[in-house]
Amino acid sequence: MPQHSTIPLMRAWNSWSNRPAEMVFLPLGIRITPILYSTRSKMTSAIEPRRDTVRLGRHTIDGSLIELEANHSGTTVAFSTTKTDPFAVRGSWDGKVLAEWGLRFWLTLAISSDGGEIAIHDAGKNVTLVKIGTRFVAVATAEAPVHVTGHDTIEALRADFEENGYFYTATRKNEAPVIALRFNLEMMRRGAYAAGVADSAELAIAKAQACLAAGAPADVSDAQAGLFEGALDAMRDVVAWNTIWDETNARPYTAVTRIWNLGKFAVWFNDQIFAALLAGVFDADLARENMATAMAGATPQGNIACIVTSNDAWVDRTQLPFGALVVWQLYQRTGERSMIQASYDALVRNRRWWQENRDPDGFGLLSCGTSDVGEGLYKGTAFAARNETGMDNSATHDEAVYDPVTRTLSTFDLGLNCAAALDAEMLSKMAAVIGKHDDASEFAALAERSRTLISETLWDESRGIFANRQRGGGFVRSLSPTSFYPLLCGAAAPAQAARLLEHLSDASTFGGDYVLPNATRDDPAFADNVYWRGRIWPNVNYMVWLGLRRYGFIAEASKLARQSYDLFMQSWRKDRVASENYNAVTGEAMDQGDTDPFYIWAAMLPLMATGEIVEFDPWKGWSVRNTGQDVTLGPMLSPSGALRLTVEAGNLVMTLNERATLKTDLRTTLSHITISEGRFACTIAPISGSGYIELPGVTVQSIFVARLDGKDAGFVASGEGIRITVAESARDRQLEVSFSPRDPLAMQGIA
Repeated sequence: MPQHSTIPLMRAWNSWSNRPAEMVFLPLGIRITPILYSTRSKMTSAIEPRRDTVRLGRHTIDGSLIELEANHSGTTVAFSTTKTDPFAVRGSWDGKVLAEWGLRFWLTLAISSDGGEIAIHDAGKNVTLVKIGTRFVAVATAEAPVHVTGHDTIEALRADFEENGYFYTATRKNEAPVIALRFNLEMMRRGAYAAGVADSAELAIAKAQACLAAGAPADVSDAQAGLFEGALDAMRDVVAWNTIWDETNARPYTAVTRIWNLGKFAVWFNDQIFAALLAGVFDADLARENMATAMAGATPQGNIACIVTSNDAWVDRTQLPFGALVVWQLYQRTGERSMIQASYDALVRNRRWWQENRDPDGFGLLSCGTSDVGEGLYKGTAFAARNETGMDNSATHDEAVYDPVTRTLSTFDLGLNCAAALDAEMLSKMAAVIGKHDDASEFAALAERSRTLISETLWDESRGIFANRQRGGGFVRSLSPTSFYPLLCGAAAPAQAARLLEHLSDASTFGGDYVLPNATRDDPAFADNVYWRGRIWPNVNYMVWLGLRRYGFIAEASKLARQSYDLFMQSWRKDRVASENYNAVTGEAMDQGDTDPFYIWAAMLPLMATGEIVEFDPWKGWSVRNTGQDVTLGPMLSPSGALRLTVEAGNLVMTLNERATLKTDLRTTLSHITISEGRFACTIAPISGSGYIELPGVTVQSIFVARLDGKDAGFVASGEGIRITVAESARDRQLEVSFSPRDPLAMQGIA
């Protein structure tokens, strides 16, 4: 029967299950599942990363290209799938390395449907057909299979191989809930199949055969080349591979990782919003789906649950309130008010809950805790309270004592309070956009009060750094990179910020080749190299990078982005590993067991690299930067459509929806970019030499106003539009151009 018909059509065929080589057409619940069998080991494999050796390759968000390699009993098979249209998919395999005679290594395509409909194989046409509701799915192969068998389930197929071996004919069938098309790697070391969906059997067969005959389409071009090569590609692949179907809740979402076995689904609040942030670089629908999944953890008490899985729900605690930051960034990237409206109420309730439940002395600063609700694992313990920071075993908690009366830890947590201050600030911005002016004032005041308390209470003058502090006493000894979070929320006074930079570069604490360690290098906890005791965490690096940018520490932010990119690429290029955390001495990803090799927030390391070129900054909005280094980048989302950017020989060109929109040779950053019908505006950062900004598609005759810092800006006609000369300057300047579009598609390609 039909399954999930509301999934966006371009993503309908995709790698939705925990078997990454399995292609699923979600609207009908049809599955094409490769099964490997080795006579050598007498074992089958459904190619599951939790059990098998799988190298996840390129993966576009819409599933138009999916590549991976699987190793089973020493034999390596490469798989690739492509699409010719939303209703057709083409797959291929290539036996790269054979560890046994190919005749005895079998690759089987198992065709089945979630509704249990009967699949029928027509040997004469070499086609397998399934009717689901009123629709038909046809699967055709380039060569006829050696052997066709029928089974009730995939598990029965695997049992047939493992019990009866590679050459057994008693299960031959042409009609069954699971039709198994069997190939071996001696006769078909390389092979291909295609599937087509249509409203008649004939049309489905024709679509499948046409897709198969068309061959593989042209290769997908690199998303990022030149400066920070491969950063955007890696982000795309990590997001796409971790995007799966949650059968329990009937929803798509980007999991923390498709590899962990934490039940049928698992959602951490922070991990899920970061998944939304990363997905939003490419696909607004997927970003919305991930935010909706995160907001589904909202409790009747007001907080958003720390974690919800098919096995447990930690409703007694939450995680750092970064939700409003992510929603604000998604709003800036997409320009869609719906991004704010969908999450606003839940985020407001969550922020008010913090003040009501985690400030036992009414002082204004927060402590982590665990409320007396729910039945979550560890409820009512110090460990549960530490979960609210996400930094579960951090040495910054070593001196914290759990108070069962207030149900909180004894310390003011620096990272928590900075996140809460930032959350209030972002909520104020969001409230203003959707017209909730009383809320905007409330949260602006709360943010300011929080910043003041952080600056005055959590600054340790003797060490010249921010730190956790006992509610009734002194500072804790151990530090983490949350010491830099006051930059993120705007709490650091100028003198405090300057001293923070000294710690950032100090090789005995946070500096070094591999940064940022989540315990200072001179802390005994650093040597533990276990989880938050000394290792590098991508989400923390990202927050520190944002804070450095907020305070205008551009060189320091760029250095951190470069080091984070290099750290990520060290494991990515070699092993396609996107690690949950990294060794702070060697940069290794998988040197100890408490890390996952394909974790969603690992992509926040290359996100910083792309943000050095194109960013949607929480305070400066849409920004592009020309360093003079060659780069190609895109496509990615922008408020005006699909964005691509190139820099060649120092000349930057930005296209929107395949139309050139902006050209410049200025070696600087353009921020607060606004592009709409009849208007272009931006802030030009200081530049050391003169240059130009060119607006293709805008004619001299169409200009109403062109002003630079409120004064008329000179402009001339260029080959494709107008060119404005910009002189050198040591300060920011505002450029605004108003014009009459010569056609509805002028500038950004949208009305």
